Amino acid sequence: MTSENQRRRWHGRRFAALAFAVLMGTAARADDWPQWLGPRRDGVWRETGILDKFPAGGPKVLWRAPVAAGYSGPAVAQGRVYVTDRVLAPGTALGDPNSRAKNAPGSERVHCLDAASGRSLWVHEYDCPYTAAYPLGPRTTPVVHEGKVYTLGTEGNLLCLDARSGQVVWSRDLKKDYQVSTPLWGFSAHPLLDGNRLICMVGGEGTTVVAFDKDSGKEIWRALTAREPGYCPPMIYDVAGKRQLIIWHAEAINGLDPETGKVYWSQPVNVFMGMAIATPRKEGDALFLAGVQNQSALLRLGATKPMAEVVWRGSKERGLSPIFATPYFDGEYIYGNVGDGLLTCIKADTGERIWETLAPNKNQKVRGGDIFIIKNGNRFFLVTDQGDLIIAGLKPNGYQEISRGHLLDTTYTTWNRNILWSHPAFAQRCVFARNDKEIICVSLAADGS
Repeated sequence: MTSENQRRRWHGRRFAALAFAVLMGTAARADDWPQWLGPRRDGVWRETGILDKFPAGGPKVLWRAPVAAGYSGPAVAQGRVYVTDRVLAPGTALGDPNSRAKNAPGSERVHCLDAASGRSLWVHEYDCPYTAAYPLGPRTTPVVHEGKVYTLGTEGNLLCLDARSGQVVWSRDLKKDYQVSTPLWGFSAHPLLDGNRLICMVGGEGTTVVAFDKDSGKEIWRALTAREPGYCPPMIYDVAGKRQLIIWHAEAINGLDPETGKVYWSQPVNVFMGMAIATPRKEGDALFLAGVQNQSALLRLGATKPMAEVVWRGSKERGLSPIFATPYFDGEYIYGNVGDGLLTCIKADTGERIWETLAPNKNQKVRGGDIFIIKNGNRFFLVTDQGDLIIAGLKPNGYQEISRGHLLDTTYTTWNRNILWSHPAFAQRCVFARNDKEIICVSLAADGS
């Protein structure tokens, strides 16, 4: 009996030790940032152990690695960083960013780097002449899932690559396959992975949005017709227990069945020059969208059946007006841009502007001046188009700047000013950010590691 009790105690201690190891391993595991706006596609960074303010010398750079030009942000998953860029053909000039390129020769690349060191693991490169305006490089953040990485280039090259080796699993040429033209500012809507479907904005008659099989690239369904597909990423939200795919294109915002593409509802939104860009945000039964020329709106989503009604539309005095940066919907209030570099708080149910400030842009009015907004705990990390990273409090009673550091220098000039338009990734207690010359990993860990 004694030996049996000892055996049971030994197994009990062994089980407890294993359970503790699993618990500690889970607690220590760093979060990934495998797609646009993070793991849940909601602009929330959920890691803990993050610093409260930057050290005196600024954020600690852990590594730097060379890349070429591009607007696309990085994705971080399974100890690797994925980012895309563009290389001009020898002797080719970038050209005027405000007009379409004329079949400008060059190639696009997908880079895979070691997240701990920045060491290059593989590069996939393909020929890609440009016809879009602002021909700097790719726009969309890669999507990484179950050993595959999905990328969408400026000219509609949709790729599925093996995440470990970079080998092509499948590819689609959206322009050729669907007989569509490159949007003025390129294919820019970050693809959405949902179950076995990779959902992309394509354009064309009946193919404004298309779902592809994630493993083969075969079309599953197609839906909607619009004069332009716009630049807004597809999003899926749960509405009264029913999942809805939200598609905002150049003429309307729509709710669809993500499994079949069936259109549930549509509300007209005529955006300036097809600039449906910023990601629509949902809070409760409210859906908010915002674009240039005061094209913002709050919709009330149906509780008993799929539908949407307009609560209010934006004006010069009401709502937000970002160029491309996604606002943050936080309870009864929404934070975002209204132009000229102003960060603004509005009341969600009315669109009333509660406060606005130029502080993130160093109290200067600037053309554009959009600010990327990421929430972490009870504060926010803001990224300006001048390469500054700010820790701030955003509350209905005002803006509080807690700490500011500089991430990267601006390397591209437009609108008579230097800008940085790439959305960083927040993962592994770090921020991964790029300009047109390098990608860097900066520690944001509270212990300084």
